[in-house]
Amino acid sequence: MFVINDRKRESRFGFTLVELLVVVGIIALLAALSLPALARARGGALRASCASNLKQIYIAFECYLSEHNDTYPARQDLPLYEPPGYWLWMGRGWRDLLRTYVPQSREEPLIYWCPADIRRITEEKYENTSYAYSMAFYHSPEQINAMTRTVDCYSDPKPVKPQRKATVLYPSKKILVGEWFSNHAAWAGDRGWFGTGGKRLYLFADGHVEYLDADQLIPANDGLPNPNLTRDGIRGKDIP
Repeated sequence: MFVINDRKRESRFGFTLVELLVVVGIIALLAALSLPALARARGGALRASCASNLKQIYIAFECYLSEHNDTYPARQDLPLYEPPGYWLWMGRGWRDLLRTYVPQSREEPLIYWCPADIRRITEEKYENTSYAYSMAFYHSPEQINAMTRTVDCYSDPKPVKPQRKATVLYPSKKILVGEWFSNHAAWAGDRGWFGTGGKRLYLFADGHVEYLDADQLIPANDGLPNPNLTRDGIRGKDIP
């Protein structure tokens, strides 16, 4: 009687060490090729979420304007050493004026926090706010043109002069709100939204959002890409 050798039959269905190494190598190669694509996809999703935040912020501004005679949010700035210790254009300041339209708190910042902003300083120092509001919307163009130093953004506060929506000459070119840090394109020398490097999402006065390098902005009165000190203020342009 003919008998099949079970050991030989079983060996036909196994893998050699070389075959296993080849399979593992192929899997590792495919994983390495897919990681950059996954990172890009995740980055794109975070930018889309941040852009959505900014568009919702624009709606909140429009609600405010409709109830305040088409006048932008304004409040007198105080020296940093006086309570509350920050200026209106800083996220902790202006978001309170929109609280009626977008409820939020330090613990639940909602649309005021970019999901790509992982800096602990934002949580601890800036109360989970990722965006800044151009002070050109609550100072006159003449006041803004008289501010030629970056330090003018946080020292020697000028009298508040609320600006009306009709005063914006180039709504598609004047930044209303923007990211404080370069969250979506990390830059080692990041000094905030009036720094000379990095890339940020900006909300313009007409409601559209753009993702721009700092060097794409027209230099402001302090020579920096600073939406606070735009030349001619609310009547000026931040992009060509």
